[in-house]
Amino acid sequence: MSPPLLAVERLTKRFGGLAANEDVSFNVAAGEIIGLIGPNGAGKTTVFNSLAGFFPPTSGQIRLDGQPVAGLPPERMAALGVARTFQIVRIFKSMTVLENVMVGAMLHHPAVRVATERALSALDFTGLTRRAHDPAGRLTVAEQKRLEVTRALACEPRLLLLDETMAGLTQTEVQEAVELVRRIQARGIACVVVEHVMEGIMPIADRMVVLERGHVIADGPPRAIAEDPAVIAAYLGEEYRAPGP
Repeated sequence: MSPPLLAVERLTKRFGGLAANEDVSFNVAAGEIIGLIGPNGAGKTTVFNSLAGFFPPTSGQIRLDGQPVAGLPPERMAALGVARTFQIVRIFKSMTVLENVMVGAMLHHPAVRVATERALSALDFTGLTRRAHDPAGRLTVAEQKRLEVTRALACEPRLLLLDETMAGLTQTEVQEAVELVRRIQARGIACVVVEHVMEGIMPIADRMVVLERGHVIADGPPRAIAEDPAVIAAYLGEEYRAPGP
């Protein structure tokens, strides 16, 4: 049996005496969408930072295609096929939308002509072609979030880490973001999605991993997670009802 695309094994990250993550374990198969949820301060972004190479784990292991990658720097993780977005959007506001995406494309295609072609293709896929030559700082919040996803896709990832890309969006914009994630999955790209917008992540996730105080308290399909008493008590709230089939 082939190994999962990503295997997180007893991942622990401490900052001094504070354990932001402790013994976190979960797998991601190729092309799978995993929702990573939990209350504020549960350690979700710390997991992302460890997976993307921004934080070296204190202990535990991260394997990509069965190979250990824990502690590799962000540029090596990106080269191996792990790309991410950020909870607070990080774009180059004075550069054009196209130039922002070219930064991602140049990871594998340093020639300007090829990087431009790849960036334009990515913009077409995410629906931002008409804004290609506009300064990125002029985009709406939803467009800036989509630009960051586009730049990550231009890195040609096998695993995409999406950090609250639906936060602050209107209901229509959330549905557009959901459809984009579905189309990304259709390309065979696995996604781990940190999200607080439940109507966005619950319908599209193959599995949900729930964190509380740095620990995994549940891992399973969305409906089972929505009905898990421990998850309801820790995060979803008694008023939450699982979406229908």
